[in-house]
Amino acid sequence: MALNSYDFVIAGGGTAGLVLASRLSEDESQSVLVIEAGSDQSDNLQAKIPAFYAALLGGKADWNFASVAQPNLLGRTVQLNQGKALGGSSILNAQVFAPPTPGIIDSWASLGNDGWDWESLRSFYEKSYTYPSIPKSSWETLGIGSWPTQNNNDQGPIQTSFPLATHPIRKAWVETFEKLGYRKDDDLWVDRSIGAFNNLASVDPISRERSQSANRYYDPIKNRKNIHVLTNATVEKILFKEGSTDAIGFQYHHDSTTKSVTARKEVIIAAGAIQSPKILELSGIGKRDILVQHGIDVVKDLPGVGEGLQDHLVVDLCFEAEDLETRDAIIRREPEAVQKAMVEYMANRTGILTSSGTLTYAYMPVNTLKSQDGHQRLQTLLEENRPKKGNFEERDLARALAFYDVAEKALLDPSMPSGVYLSSLGQNPLESDPVTGQRTYKPLPGKHLVLAGILSHPTSRGSVHIQSSNVSDVPAIDPNYLSNPVDIEIFAEHMLYLQSLASASPLSELLKRPPKPSRAISHLADLEGAKDYIRIRAASMWHPAGTCPMLPEEIGGVVDSHLRVHGVKNLRVVDASIVPVLPPGNLQSTVYAVAEKAASLIKSQHGS
Repeated sequence: MALNSYDFVIAGGGTAGLVLASRLSEDESQSVLVIEAGSDQSDNLQAKIPAFYAALLGGKADWNFASVAQPNLLGRTVQLNQGKALGGSSILNAQVFAPPTPGIIDSWASLGNDGWDWESLRSFYEKSYTYPSIPKSSWETLGIGSWPTQNNNDQGPIQTSFPLATHPIRKAWVETFEKLGYRKDDDLWVDRSIGAFNNLASVDPISRERSQSANRYYDPIKNRKNIHVLTNATVEKILFKEGSTDAIGFQYHHDSTTKSVTARKEVIIAAGAIQSPKILELSGIGKRDILVQHGIDVVKDLPGVGEGLQDHLVVDLCFEAEDLETRDAIIRREPEAVQKAMVEYMANRTGILTSSGTLTYAYMPVNTLKSQDGHQRLQTLLEENRPKKGNFEERDLARALAFYDVAEKALLDPSMPSGVYLSSLGQNPLESDPVTGQRTYKPLPGKHLVLAGILSHPTSRGSVHIQSSNVSDVPAIDPNYLSNPVDIEIFAEHMLYLQSLASASPLSELLKRPPKPSRAISHLADLEGAKDYIRIRAASMWHPAGTCPMLPEEIGGVVDSHLRVHGVKNLRVVDASIVPVLPPGNLQSTVYAVAEKAASLIKSQHGS
């Protein structure tokens, strides 16, 4: 039965929110309410079957956000798919469960966040997931010399595996990079930060279904009497004790009625990097000028709210493949192929539907800038484009310089990645028209292999801000992609190198020879051609972060190292919005770790 008062009230039942709810409700004396805007998708096969993730995009389980027009991407808007369902984005992501790099996590601490270095956070990464057991007979196919046991924890709720473990791309990928001197250590979570590896997927190794926060953190504990989850309920604003900045609850909309709920201990926002700053601003927490513009009473002037948006851009190169198992027939929705794959999956939990198609990854430096001349060119480029006084307000400049220093260090260090490469089995199912940016391309015949590059440490930052005081209005999302010229230079260098890998053995043996782009537009003739292609093709990896950054207030932070909102009592933010610097890989493992650590901090404070 729903109550009007709980110990903890959480806005958002997504990746982070359900971790918090699960951990905080372990103490039977603590009551927890989760308010989620979306619905329960637990019976939806599209949310269960790994290969069908793209079918959820644009539907009721997706907020279906889009950026404002991006000047540096030919004026295109960019889709930012985010989960609107119990489980949040963990139910519609591509299931890649990739590690961060220790150096970037250490940078979080260097920015003024005690207790957020790699050694302090690693145990929370490990607490969230279960390492798969890999028989020695599979090591060669997976391109590993041994399988680590020190991380072989059996307690983490998120189940991980290596779908399609025998697919030839796995071995070919690792061996190709090994020849180039870029093979990552077998223990993916420690030691070297660069090199190629087979990425884990958040797919259960037994059921071969997506493993996400709703079915792994919430379902096993949903019958606890001290936890209540409301779906299809929209948080409208934070409630405060009259005449103070003490947060006491939420106002929300449910069953066509506006309601309120109070928290005896803490109010927690876990709505994601786009929605969390929106809730804060609608509640009177944010930059004074923005709040006043929309007629919102200022509770706390906190200019960092909504600033610092960071995201990963991805650009794909698609090549015609040899007789290789790919997802192309599924992408084309060929009835016979879909039926055959469904029968195999339902009967044996095997086959192409057990994977999103992304099996391999590589964390890479800019290889072409490793020479003395190249290094000097990069240093000059970074210095010329350093944030300068006059372009920023004082506090904004301090934040911009702090972030820039972290990116600069990573870009100049040859042992740190500035790009991420991946392979995907089959053409891009989300391919858009290069002129309009709309998803109108017809799938190609034949079989294809995608090699994609990701800009892992963008120096460009954007913002998310409300456009009105109406909770139904979407915020203005401006990632400000490629606004710093450093980014497109680095990205273009990576794309040229990535293209060259199509001719490198043994990866090249999986492609038609000589390597032929699936579309003529994908051939990159030179650096300028690569830049043009990036502007046409770049899309979001759906990793928005940093809009409520964990930083000191004096340099534009929103939350402190305990994730408490500066200057507001009993209010925390726990989701990707607090991440000050994006890790290079996919974001889901980091969001789980942040939520696990937050739960520990909260329980410690309240003696549970």
